Amino acid sequence: MTAAQTRIGAAGPLPVDPLGWLDAAAARIDDAGLHRDPVVRPAGDERINLASNDYLGLSTHPAVIDGAAAAARRWGAGATSSRLVVGSTAAHTDFEDDLAEFLGTEAALVFSSGYLANVGAVTALAGRGDLIVSDTGAHASLIDGCRLSRARVVVVERGDTEAVRAALAARTERRALVVTDSIYSIDGRIAPIGGLYAAATEHGAALLVDEAHALGVRGPGGRGVVAESGLSGAPGLVVTTVASKSLGAQGGIVAGSAVLRRYLIDTARPFIFDTGLAPAAVGGAHAALQVLRDDPQLPQRLRENARTFAAAVGAPMPESAVVSLIVGEPEAAVAAAAHCRDRGLLVGCFRPPSVPAGTSRLRVTVRADLDAATLRSVAGIVGEALAAVGAR
Repeated sequence: MTAAQTRIGAAGPLPVDPLGWLDAAAARIDDAGLHRDPVVRPAGDERINLASNDYLGLSTHPAVIDGAAAAARRWGAGATSSRLVVGSTAAHTDFEDDLAEFLGTEAALVFSSGYLANVGAVTALAGRGDLIVSDTGAHASLIDGCRLSRARVVVVERGDTEAVRAALAARTERRALVVTDSIYSIDGRIAPIGGLYAAATEHGAALLVDEAHALGVRGPGGRGVVAESGLSGAPGLVVTTVASKSLGAQGGIVAGSAVLRRYLIDTARPFIFDTGLAPAAVGGAHAALQVLRDDPQLPQRLRENARTFAAAVGAPMPESAVVSLIVGEPEAAVAAAAHCRDRGLLVGCFRPPSVPAGTSRLRVTVRADLDAATLRSVAGIVGEALAAVGAR
């Protein structure tokens, strides 16, 4: 018997099925009320969808669908390789140029998802021997980027600019990166981007702002919280965002200086080794950006609809498209979401680990294309659901 076999045997009898422990793990998840099944939407689904992030309703806009179809016909169904081989098309670079101009940055770089854009940007900009200051509201993709970077990570309460200053002032590392969402995805609240940028620059740190839930929602013409804060194109500022929410398509973007784009092409592993974003998604996103340019009042209509809905259900006035309705325990949130679904309304149901224990909730994402009658109808359904579980 080899030494390796002896070490294995010393732990006791080997399991017949090395993955047999999954049954017990799944049972624990069930007992906690935390099991999830993907929601399968049939074609032609007539239910009102307020669970998605299609804030402007552009995923089904005729111009966006035509843009996706035209790109697929011209370039094919897939990118066929990583973008550094032959996976980049003129559709990719044209979209990057147009979006960079829209955001007020020198350049932009498209990734195949927003998750990979964040992971790629964070791991390329910080590594072993560096410091990252993150906050408790950071999206999972930022958290995973921090973990994979191997940098030292300090986590502060979200929006706490003084805690960010303190962490940066106490650092011994030469380089530091501050990361935050501009609009926190769970409750739609806005981070103090101006204050965070000031704290970062005072201490020689860069700031990365995830604008996934801000593009098409806040700022002049939907350009985001960074633009609203007067920081478009500011030095030391990196913007990440997505084409999968307000633009109704798919894909992630990193925007900033031209040298940042050049550096990410050479160092961001999710860009180097992943197949490029499908041309149809690029074409759809680019068409959606043009719709937003042509109708810059869309974000304002979206926010007005969100405020109207929030007032009708007795929720605090939202700062974005998200209205977060806390019901307490996971079972109550599941029951409330089921009540809505049975009445033709899809809403988000957020439970741990997405939210802290005891704060399971309905997450309702209001759209710009909803009329007054629909808003009244969905508010009535949600109110009934909250009352049914004792949350109203």
